[in-house]
Amino acid sequence: MALNDPIGRFQQAALALLAVGMTVTVGTALGFQHLAGYIPCKLCLEQRTPYYIGAPIMIAGLVAAFAKAPPLLVRGILLAGALIMTWSLYLGVFHAGVEWGWWLGPSDCGVVAPAPTGGSLLDALDSVIPPSCDQAAGRFLGLSFAGWNAVASFVLAGIGYVAAFRRGSA
Repeated sequence: MALNDPIGRFQQAALALLAVGMTVTVGTALGFQHLAGYIPCKLCLEQRTPYYIGAPIMIAGLVAAFAKAPPLLVRGILLAGALIMTWSLYLGVFHAGVEWGWWLGPSDCGVVAPAPTGGSLLDALDSVIPPSCDQAAGRFLGLSFAGWNAVASFVLAGIGYVAAFRRGSA
């Protein structure tokens, strides 16, 4: 299989699935934060970075695929998405391992300087203490948000790798 094989519907569908999957995953995290009131820890916030980078790249890749960009470029974008989701998988597994006590997390996670004793709105904002990275905000089917991020990242990375190296004619 050559990377210059023409881009087919499979790669276009993979780009769309990656763009939607990345957007929905990070949107769900933001929804739990803003609608359900979950306060993310330092590692939770770091896990969002690959999605903030990856989703726009996948959208650009989808535009490139429909604009008949060179196949090598489109496959490179798919590979970039897969690598970004591999980075996200690492972040999710690391955070889940911290929550399960398998290894230590960052020493500054959940540490906040004491808030000043004023009564202003800014002082109230400073008094919000983010949770420690070693405490899962909740679990669903035995997995925390970090664990589910690892699962989503694994699936999305797999889609990206398969699409980057599969023949485009299918």
